[in-house]
Amino acid sequence: MKSMSPLDRLVVALDVPSANEAVALADSLSGAVGVLKVGLELFCAEGPDIVRRIQKYAPVFLDLKLHDIPTTVKRAMSAVLDLDPLLINIHALGGLDMMKAASETIKAHRQSGGRTRLLAVTILTSMDSAALEQLNIAGEPSEAALRLALLAKRAGCDGVVCSARESAMTRAECGDDFLLLTPGIRPLGAETQDQVRVVTPSEAVKSGSNWIVVGRPITRAPDPAAAAKAILSEMAGAEGT
Repeated sequence: MKSMSPLDRLVVALDVPSANEAVALADSLSGAVGVLKVGLELFCAEGPDIVRRIQKYAPVFLDLKLHDIPTTVKRAMSAVLDLDPLLINIHALGGLDMMKAASETIKAHRQSGGRTRLLAVTILTSMDSAALEQLNIAGEPSEAALRLALLAKRAGCDGVVCSARESAMTRAECGDDFLLLTPGIRPLGAETQDQVRVVTPSEAVKSGSNWIVVGRPITRAPDPAAAAKAILSEMAGAEGT
């Protein structure tokens, strides 16, 4: 992975219900963010065309979190790869064979000239130890996240989606070429909302994250571009640039 600037690292979540809202946000953020995230709500409401429209403003992280039997995931992945998003993800809890099926599909896509990188979601940042206990997943979230990250690497995934609280140890165990994307990012003073395991942009950069995902602190700000630029400044300070 080439050296990344703060702009390259900043992913903004377009977690809105309609194409008009998403395109308006993307337009207002043009030049102030590196990647725009299209998630399940927007993709289900508007279909693949919304990705094509958003990619006119910035590369897209297609946040579908696919989780099914290997054959179904492979076919679903193939169906969306003509969009050639920068990033796409699956759930690591789908298991080794499912992740291998997705990884093989992504690698074939890149051999044909595509750019997409595959990330596996470890433990959602909305989940804490109590939530994991309800699922009979042993240990702290950080322990479970690392186990899943190592399994994702074994499966051939390019990286993982994990809390920045787990980034440093994941980087140490999985290596410098393994990609880390961290959601649950909140600038200093921002409300955590429905996230539990949150960190600031500067903490995420220092811990080794390649990308950070920010949603409402930017998209619901009176001036989204100004809010994004403030986060870029915070990351630049953390990197000493």
